[in-house]
Amino acid sequence: MTIQLTIIRIEEYGPWTITLGSDREAQLQMLQAKFYYDLQRLFSAKDCLVYPNRFDEYFAITNGLSVSDHLLIESELSTIYKKLKLSMAIGYGGTPYQANLDAYKTRKIGEPDTKKARIFASATVPFSLSNSVPRVDEFVQIMHIDMNNSADKFSKLSPYEITSLIVKLYARLSEEFLKKESLTFFLGGDNFMVLSNAATKHDAEGTIKKVTRGTNIKLNCGIGIGRTGRKAANAATKALDTIRELRHVGKDLPVYEVECL
Repeated sequence: MTIQLTIIRIEEYGPWTITLGSDREAQLQMLQAKFYYDLQRLFSAKDCLVYPNRFDEYFAITNGLSVSDHLLIESELSTIYKKLKLSMAIGYGGTPYQANLDAYKTRKIGEPDTKKARIFASATVPFSLSNSVPRVDEFVQIMHIDMNNSADKFSKLSPYEITSLIVKLYARLSEEFLKKESLTFFLGGDNFMVLSNAATKHDAEGTIKKVTRGTNIKLNCGIGIGRTGRKAANAATKALDTIRELRHVGKDLPVYEVECL
């Protein structure tokens, strides 16, 4: 089973920001927010899902998306953001981490797959320039993790102390799931999503116990499986909702799985 990831990057972003002068921070924050919105809008329309890695770099789950599909998205983004230089590197692998490495190596050593835009497609990506039909062995597994009764646990903490706690939790989740070749992203609030093709339900339970050991934090984990990013995320959120529903009737299941193939 395999997953396709695309790493979208604003090239030479640091040097470009300097040209805006020292009173640039508000402009940059607005630009980054708008760029992420447009990126998510365009990719989600094609059943994909985008996660911010850094504000000049983003990860998209792009199962089934061809180079031509990427080119159309890049073309629209370049029209909206004429002063930004964009690139996309498409990677493929048996785990999210391997797909990430494949995309990274492709960008580093390869030539753009098309002269019209800086789009790099790995030789392992199993489609032609125009073909956008997913392979039968492509799938996405996502874990949607949140904190159980976070409002009660946070009641005695100030807003910034809550943020500090969440950041520490994010770091620990990221570190432990990376050992399983899975990639963790913070969604805001107390929510995280893990691209977890390489991890099992047992791995999820073990990692959650390890991360929360010695704390009063309890995490819930909904696991979703689908052919595309949006379908897997949809299933993961349904699984998380099911955990909450079961808790109301006295059943405590910290991990639950839903398939949407």
